[in-house]
Amino acid sequence: MASTYHDGSRALDADYLVVGAGAAGLAFADALTAHADVRVALVDRRHGPGGHWLDAYPFVRLHQASAFYGVASTELGTGAVQQEGPEAGLHERAAAAEICAYYQRLLETRLLPAGRVEFLPACEYLGGGALVSRVSGARRQARPGCRIVDARYVAPEIPATTPPPFAVADGARVVPVHELPRLESAPSEFVVVGAGKTATDTCIWLLQHGVDPEGIVWVRPREPWMLNRAVVQPDPAVFAGMGADTMEAAIASSTPDELFLRLEAAGIMVRIDEALVPTMAKAPTLARWELDLLRSIERVVRLGHVRAVESGRIVLDRGDVAVAPDAIVVHCAAAGLQYPPLRAIWDERAITLQPVRAGFPCLGAALIGYVEATRDEDVEKNRVCRPSPLGNTPSDWAGMQAIGGRAAMAFGAEPDIKAWVNEVALNPARVPAARAPEPAVRAALGRMAGVMEDGIEAMERLAGVRG
Repeated sequence: MASTYHDGSRALDADYLVVGAGAAGLAFADALTAHADVRVALVDRRHGPGGHWLDAYPFVRLHQASAFYGVASTELGTGAVQQEGPEAGLHERAAAAEICAYYQRLLETRLLPAGRVEFLPACEYLGGGALVSRVSGARRQARPGCRIVDARYVAPEIPATTPPPFAVADGARVVPVHELPRLESAPSEFVVVGAGKTATDTCIWLLQHGVDPEGIVWVRPREPWMLNRAVVQPDPAVFAGMGADTMEAAIASSTPDELFLRLEAAGIMVRIDEALVPTMAKAPTLARWELDLLRSIERVVRLGHVRAVESGRIVLDRGDVAVAPDAIVVHCAAAGLQYPPLRAIWDERAITLQPVRAGFPCLGAALIGYVEATRDEDVEKNRVCRPSPLGNTPSDWAGMQAIGGRAAMAFGAEPDIKAWVNEVALNPARVPAARAPEPAVRAALGRMAGVMEDGIEAMERLAGVRG
């Protein structure tokens, strides 16, 4: 029988308490339990595994290939290349329903049957190893020595769970993006608020469902840079070639803006409006067909952030804009990516999951799980597994490449990590043994190796960070 504490809490028999059963928490738990004989408790305030995907808008898809997402042991999707449609020749991208089903299946067929993982849904973590059920009120308490794993540190904010960051007057029609497909009647005008991936997805969905471009007002506080999806693929020749082009562009550039313009010329970055130099560089991937659709929207408002929405009027930082009285304002303005300060992944407080391989969060979380399972001392773990920031501005993005590049060099210098990570589909730089002898692969890898060190130093110079 489980023991109880003086406050009535039942003891939680686990070596690790992972707070957050989203992509990062599951990738960590999967890799840890695959390489260490330990007990793990996964706790999440939501009703199932999958994190923010359980709340996502129904038409969302991964912006990268499915192979780069999920956990190390079990590939998401089939690894297929699309044969038809506007992305023929590019690898498949999973939709929200497929991702949620994948995580539920992972839990039921891999993590739970081994008997070393316990899942605690609909529970609130209270700190100090304590948690409480949001349904029954029952309390659990981790035993002494249980290590806390914080999988929420860089969790994104999404419109479904974040109120609009502006005032909404009586009579104004504002809906978060996930409610858009539930509309029962069409307005004369849609106003899309936001400049990130959610907003671009929304505009594309509206256009694909027959909304005339003239019927869309797009409020873009900042212009975004985005990666061309065609060069971010699970193909070693393509990915290494893109990496080499990126480092060569950095070496030749004197400012972050010049870097991005060179990347655009190389076919790596894209922007919606070629007359403006973007200031936002979160850099999700975008396909050329999506870019063409987005460019058909000409009613773009660039007056800063929305401050208030009234019937027939939008109030912004630098002025007001009249809209149709029946306009529906689509809230896509949640913060999305979070930018907390980098901290040591292992410290006395917790194991804090953060990106390691720049731009690929699932690989980073899985790598942290592997390192936790295979190293004894926290100092050594922190040496080989360094956190990497996320990009927001062009300068930030250069810093992300520099710090992430140094981190990749650190874990790549460890023979066991190098061997393991080269077998993991999550790794965009993986080179399958069967592909290694190919002339195109060897040429791309040779180019990349030849410019890597100078390229990282150039990224550090452009970002103003120290190596």
